[in-house]
Amino acid sequence: MKAVIQRVSKASVTINNNTTANIQQGVLVLLGIEDSDTIQDIEWLSRKINNLRIFNDEKGVMNHSLIDTNGDAIIVSQFTLHASTKKGNRPSYIKAAKPDVAIPMYEAFVKQFETDLGKPVQTGEFGADMKVDLLNDGPVTIIIDTKNKE
Repeated sequence: MKAVIQRVSKASVTINNNTTANIQQGVLVLLGIEDSDTIQDIEWLSRKINNLRIFNDEKGVMNHSLIDTNGDAIIVSQFTLHASTKKGNRPSYIKAAKPDVAIPMYEAFVKQFETDLGKPVQTGEFGADMKVDLLNDGPVTIIIDTKNKE
């Protein structure tokens, strides 16, 4: 499971000219799922993101987590995070999980994230053509791959 976490001042998701998600301070999480991902990956990644100290304290030091700041989150499924670009110029997505695996894993991740954060989060729509708009704050962008957690 791979995640790109962006600290944002605001973010939104639009599908077919309809805004389906909209937050202020918090994180935008782009989530890539592969077949070998497990519930343990979901639990670990959710806790890790919710507890990342990427928000400034009163001294301007990144010392607070999403939980500490009561920030909001948008979670968007993005299979292209598993692109392989080793050969040629057309990326291969062979490692990305197919929808029958990815959708339940994505939904389980969202539920786990809400439990860990202690409030609902907003999402994109799996498989939809989404327009994601964000104002990256910092900029702060963190990439996490659960295959590198140990």
